[in-house]
Amino acid sequence: MSATTTQNQLIDRFGRTVSYVRLSVTDRCDLRCVYCMPEKMKFVPRTQLLTLEEMESVGRAFIKLGVDKIRITGGEPLVRQNIMQLFRNLGATDGLRDLTLTTNATQLVKYARPLKDAGVTRINVSLDTLRPDRFRDMTRVGDLKKTLDGIDAAIACDFEQIKINTVVLRNHNHDEILDLVNFCIERGIDVSFIEEMPLGQNDHHDRAVAYYSSDQILEDLQQHFELMPSTMTTAGPTRYYRLGGHDNTRVGFISPHSHNFCDSCNRVRVTAEGRLLLCLGQEHSMDLRHVMRSHPGEPEALEQALIDSMQIKPKGHDFNLNSQEILLRHMNMTGG
Repeated sequence: MSATTTQNQLIDRFGRTVSYVRLSVTDRCDLRCVYCMPEKMKFVPRTQLLTLEEMESVGRAFIKLGVDKIRITGGEPLVRQNIMQLFRNLGATDGLRDLTLTTNATQLVKYARPLKDAGVTRINVSLDTLRPDRFRDMTRVGDLKKTLDGIDAAIACDFEQIKINTVVLRNHNHDEILDLVNFCIERGIDVSFIEEMPLGQNDHHDRAVAYYSSDQILEDLQQHFELMPSTMTTAGPTRYYRLGGHDNTRVGFISPHSHNFCDSCNRVRVTAEGRLLLCLGQEHSMDLRHVMRSHPGEPEALEQALIDSMQIKPKGHDFNLNSQEILLRHMNMTGG
């Protein structure tokens, strides 16, 4: 990867510059986390997904227009067949500063070293509990040891950052906040606590009842640690804090409800079937698959579509825990 500077042409109506793209490569996953998808999820037919070559074209178009960070997401990205091809090709693209991955770590024993060699800089691992029985309950099918072994494999490869992402649900895992921070301190990695996002119909729990705010988590942690606001940023919405006496671990908060981060939004998402989502919590979108397949061999058409899409990027998500506005789009379809 090269840090070549490119003039950014992706500026929305509100003056925000898009420099970060989350590219979903699949809606499939080998887990069934209760806040992400229903137990019997109906997945997109494979024939409707972008090919890896098309995903690479999307990534290159964004980079050409000034994006310098791409996060590969899913579903679980590492279950996509031949996925290393995409990592290697994007990792070799001039102008990309940060190539990152969000994963559940079940495949990292196999893929951590190849990912590092391909140019991946940072890895976020979804981990909501350290208790095997609770892990099985929250993922419906998961084996905690497999995820923990994957985390250790990634740590051994010395990525720039490894971070645990934890969705906190009251009466499900909120009592493990301290344990998760200590787990990360022991390994010298970071952790972010996330307020659940109201995407997709959820029959497992009442989101309003399960809501546990970032402010409450911060208050819980302050009973055990000295937390100091950090200037660290990784281009996403996380607010980081330093832990007194523990220089190698930072605690972050992603707070779509309690601390709306829309005013400084620099992100867009591309779903696995090629739908460009201009906002996590709104339905404003553009069909990039249609653009590419209607203009084969014409990268300029794709680039112009990305520039044009900035005119429909909304001001913010307006999440409401009691709203049922985005029933059909689960998190695995959106791109985690």
